[in-house]
Amino acid sequence: MGNAPESVERHYGRGHILDSILHALRQAGKDLDRLKPADLAPVDEFHIRGREATIELATRASLRPGLRVLDVGSGLGGSARYLAAQYRCEVVGIDLTREYVDAANALAAMVGLERAVDFRQASALEIPFERDSFDVVWTEHVQMNIADKQAFYAEIARVLAPRGRLLFHDIFRGEGGPLWFPVPWAEDASISFLASPDAVRDILAALGFSLLDREDKSQQSLDWLGAMSERLGSALPSLGLHLLMGDNAKTKLRNNIRNLRERRFVVLQALAEKSASSAE
Repeated sequence: MGNAPESVERHYGRGHILDSILHALRQAGKDLDRLKPADLAPVDEFHIRGREATIELATRASLRPGLRVLDVGSGLGGSARYLAAQYRCEVVGIDLTREYVDAANALAAMVGLERAVDFRQASALEIPFERDSFDVVWTEHVQMNIADKQAFYAEIARVLAPRGRLLFHDIFRGEGGPLWFPVPWAEDASISFLASPDAVRDILAALGFSLLDREDKSQQSLDWLGAMSERLGSALPSLGLHLLMGDNAKTKLRNNIRNLRERRFVVLQALAEKSASSAE
């Protein structure tokens, strides 16, 4: 991958992210001394359909209090905080981008969840935990920036306990041809590595996973992006994902719509279970 990890961190680490979010919260009329996790939902879940998709993904598994959950590519921590608050799981998030990790921990403290979640800087290809450390691994819109899918899912399998569950909401290569760039996860093709759903299914099967549930969410994603595009067509809201996408946020949004409409990528949610006898 060469310098891909450094390029990915530069892409996401735009500088002053936390300050921008706090400023937007004030503009939206929020009291920073009395913030609730839901107040952050418009901005702290950097994936298509935001909190809506997170809630859907969580309902695919029987989550319960006390489960050890690892969020791989946790970003600003919105999904992790939701799982901790809603299901009382013990959640750790890892992310490659230091600025996101620092902001995620700061936001967790501001909403009173600093003891329920923990965010650390780490690579998804070198997860800093022992084998069988987690009951659930959760990941949303992360593997598109990782070329070595085998290594990515093998690390997840390593830290997941036998019969542990993998939940993912991700973007995969469609049959419509190369992407139109830029997109939210990449300015160009140098850090975008889409695999087909079938290729990922085969990797997971070889690692001892059984795919229990899979659903194509491309149409719902297209509808959501279209509605978002209409909102951004007039004036940008004070708080939203555009804060994380840079000055060309509208271009990235238009390209995402075009790519989805032309099936250049697809969006899937899935639940897989690790075998009790897997050696990974």
